[in-house]
Amino acid sequence: MTLLRIPFQTEMRRAAVQMLDDFAAEYDLGLQSYAGRPRNIAPPTAFVDRLKETIVFSGQVRQRTVQVDVVVLHGLFDSADAAAQKDAFVDTFIDWASDRWHAAGSNTVLEPRTVEDDPEYVSDWQPLEAQRTYYASVITLEGFAGG
Repeated sequence: MTLLRIPFQTEMRRAAVQMLDDFAAEYDLGLQSYAGRPRNIAPPTAFVDRLKETIVFSGQVRQRTVQVDVVVLHGLFDSADAAAQKDAFVDTFIDWASDRWHAAGSNTVLEPRTVEDDPEYVSDWQPLEAQRTYYASVITLEGFAGG
């Protein structure tokens, strides 16, 4: 039995960050994006917060589904301005990213799957004195590979 061996999680993380960078450049957003949680935060900031993977076997075929949770920090609290900015970002990004489903490569897809507001996102990995509460969106991008 030969299984497909590709650096799938690596490619999903890379593609998610590249999507954020390309989106920010196209719309001149000044968005900082990171492959992991950043040491310093100055909204607007986006980063890959976590990856989740489901693996299903059917005979000699393996299906891998990776979900990439991207956190986008819009501001320090959920003011009307931050909420309007978040809504515009999400509405535009979802349509933009859906048209670029091939971003992770020709053998897979990477598409927006879910969006959730998090009006009380805390940067709990930072030292206590640097922690802040942010108004955030969590966007889950999902990719597939099989072989």
